[in-house]
Amino acid sequence: MLFNEPTQQLTEEEFRLIRDLIYNHCGLYFDSDSKYLLDRRLGRRVVHHGLAGFREYYQFLKYDRRKDEEIADIMDILTTNETYFFREAFQLRAFTDEILPELIQTKEREKTLRIWSAGCSTGEEPYTIAMLMLEMERFKGWRIEIVGSDISQRVVQHARKGVYTKSSFRCTDERYLRRFFTESDGSFRINDEVRELVTITHMNLFDANRLALLGKMDVIFCRNVIIYFDEASKKKVIESFHNTLRSGGYLLLGHSESLMNISTAFALKHLKNDMVYQKTAPAPAGGLW
Repeated sequence: MLFNEPTQQLTEEEFRLIRDLIYNHCGLYFDSDSKYLLDRRLGRRVVHHGLAGFREYYQFLKYDRRKDEEIADIMDILTTNETYFFREAFQLRAFTDEILPELIQTKEREKTLRIWSAGCSTGEEPYTIAMLMLEMERFKGWRIEIVGSDISQRVVQHARKGVYTKSSFRCTDERYLRRFFTESDGSFRINDEVRELVTITHMNLFDANRLALLGKMDVIFCRNVIIYFDEASKKKVIESFHNTLRSGGYLLLGHSESLMNISTAFALKHLKNDMVYQKTAPAPAGGLW
């Protein structure tokens, strides 16, 4: 006989144990109102592995040799990955019309620009950034590196394929489709010209070793990601972003996110099109008295 649900519901203690394990792994925090969500979604994993209940599932996550793959599957099950090309157009205008012209001046000599899309989901954001930069004549001859990362293996694989349906283009001007995509059987494949600027990688924002390998960035996009973190996790992630940005680099958050009560290490910069955060240069030693 096949069962689609575990025989026992998730108890309060089991909920806390599993919730804390997920939290310590990646910073995602589920409050008590999310107990039903974990019960329903992770209950299927209990059945999948033939376990007696959530207590055994917790032990599985702690000690089984397959625990890393299972936690990766949990990230796919529990995270929301809704996105589309050219999302939050006002912020993208701030990026192209105000931030990039400044970076062109400050980095004219080295002609290298590195941008990180943290929590890139299925890849629309880093590919959007690449398309915008390809349209700017000033970047011809520059070395542009755009990194898109996400904790979900499933969406990372989707992003690497670079194939999208019409739902991803709800805010996309037709000319971008004509220039940067090839249509086939109702789907649209991103062209190599764009793909060559973008590297898609799996990354947990709590993994300090992986973050260290990124190197310094000029701009970090992290939009609608830290809303899923509690205050302690936000502080940890924002500190990592600060360490990753070069002096003068920019952090772009989602429209409903801010660093209020999280960090004072960034300056809030009021641009014409949006408000963004900038890593300020350290104060010189000594000073005038």
